[in-house]
Amino acid sequence: MPVLKYLITAMVLAMAPLTASAQNLIGSYVTYIGWEDLHNSNGQRLGEYWQILRQDRANFHRFNIRHQGDEWDPFFADPGNRATLEQLVRNSRTDPYTRRMIVQGNVPVFVEIFGQGSRITAVRVQVPG
Repeated sequence: MPVLKYLITAMVLAMAPLTASAQNLIGSYVTYIGWEDLHNSNGQRLGEYWQILRQDRANFHRFNIRHQGDEWDPFFADPGNRATLEQLVRNSRTDPYTRRMIVQGNVPVFVEIFGQGSRITAVRVQVPG
């Protein structure tokens, strides 16, 4: 699996816009959006990509629902940081392909986290392809 992460990282960095480049990269992870990530804790289907990314991290950290390819991250065990993730992703310039693929599910996603220390100020989300 480490080879996949490096390939995804290289692809993302080659295609990534420079919008977050002025900030410090403080973390990154690869996750796989599976069926459980597409539904909230009540079983309702989520329709927005930012909701799905938040649910993915809640599933990973709180509910111990993990898919092959899901990686640990140092930030989103905290529910407040998951809320920040949702807000930042919602306000980001995520490309339409990535948004569409996350909502469809069954895709790997590369997430870069920018900020200062443990304070998250921006995220960049990319589905390879």
